[in-house]
Amino acid sequence: MIVPVVIYNILALGGATFSTVEIMREQLDTDRFSVPMTSGATWYITSGHALVAGALLMLFFELLKSTGIGRAAVMNHAFSLILFIVCLVEFLLFPAFATSVFFLIMVMCLLDVMAGFMVTIAAARRDFAVADGFGD
Repeated sequence: MIVPVVIYNILALGGATFSTVEIMREQLDTDRFSVPMTSGATWYITSGHALVAGALLMLFFELLKSTGIGRAAVMNHAFSLILFIVCLVEFLLFPAFATSVFFLIMVMCLLDVMAGFMVTIAAARRDFAVADGFGD
């Protein structure tokens, strides 16, 4: 999940100073691609749409990684939590991050944290129940 956050940070910190929310909205709402549809309509894809789609793809892979157990999985969960906290601080404190696109990326980071901890707890509960069954 760090990839979409870094891309957004590069866009927001593009100059020597922070961008304003208006500049970020303009950058994120600009049409970058157009796809002609069979219906005759044209589908316009903005930078913001592409960034959210990429973040969803990254979330999928993060959720796959969260099913692992062991020390590496715990570290992955810790890094996910740190990334969410960084996103929350940026969203609350810096005007360039007060956009719907960044909010959705931040929510995806939160979902990554929650899913990781829930999977770890469920796996630990299952392992604990199996261990109790052998002791009887």
